[in-house]
Amino acid sequence: MQRSNFSVVTEFILVGFSTFPHLQLMFFFLFLLMYLFTLLGNLLIMATVWSERSLHTPMYLFLCALSISEILYTLAITPRLLADLLSTYHAIVFAACASQMFFSFMFGFTHSFLLTIMGYDRYVAICHPLRYNVLMSPRGCSCLVAWSWVGGSVMGLVVTMAVFRLTFCGPNEIHHFACHVPPLLKLACGTDVPIVALGVGLVCITALLGCFLLILLSYAFIVAAILKIPSAEGRHKAFSTCASHLTVVVVHYGFASVIYLKPKAPQSLEGDTLMGITYTILTPFLSPIIFSLRNKELKTAMKKTFLSKLYPEKI
Repeated sequence: MQRSNFSVVTEFILVGFSTFPHLQLMFFFLFLLMYLFTLLGNLLIMATVWSERSLHTPMYLFLCALSISEILYTLAITPRLLADLLSTYHAIVFAACASQMFFSFMFGFTHSFLLTIMGYDRYVAICHPLRYNVLMSPRGCSCLVAWSWVGGSVMGLVVTMAVFRLTFCGPNEIHHFACHVPPLLKLACGTDVPIVALGVGLVCITALLGCFLLILLSYAFIVAAILKIPSAEGRHKAFSTCASHLTVVVVHYGFASVIYLKPKAPQSLEGDTLMGITYTILTPFLSPIIFSLRNKELKTAMKKTFLSKLYPEKI
């Protein structure tokens, strides 16, 4: 990268929550508990699906892939955040910042693509039940999961390469707890910055909106099919299979829209930092809770799998 005529930036300073010095210890314990619960919840989901043969279906294969993407997404951001909350030295080297951005975007968009595939899975199950085993064959499901990871990797690579090809000529303070695109672009200089900002914004918003519209389309067909079911019990049973996924979609895209679509306000650096928590900490924290509580089949399997080990005489 050419940085002639400029001071070379070799590291950045993550300002993060240092603007809230009296709250840093409270934030540390709160985020640590949420992080551990996120890891535990997703690992419990994966262990339950693995051990319960009745859950060896495409829907729960996708759920396991979703849990993996959430674990890796939080791993890319949260440990560094927790370390910074206990430290006075918040420097991150150039390469580490680029790596964090790549992995956070990779796993974040993989998560979005997997949610889209899960919407398609529910559409096939309810609208084309007789063709479900053909359309959602093991090989087909594996390909869909693989393409989600490939798509996430491409998104991470495109965004990271676009941002880190810019020239950073100081200052080097990132007003965020992670290497997030908007605060990094404020540190870049040169005529390419507005073009890169527009391009990255369009790519991210297009990908997110594309996934969201595909999910909406799937649920439009699902609702139409459910309304044709004559019995109320049948309609309730059909919709209950979609409830957990639909709730996670609303949470995921609701918080994503707060990050990507909110209007730019001057002097909102602390607000941007707090807003970032909703998507990086809160969303992964809520997801396993929603799937565990809203999915009756998974909740029953969890009780059967783990309570039988803790209280074998009661099972």
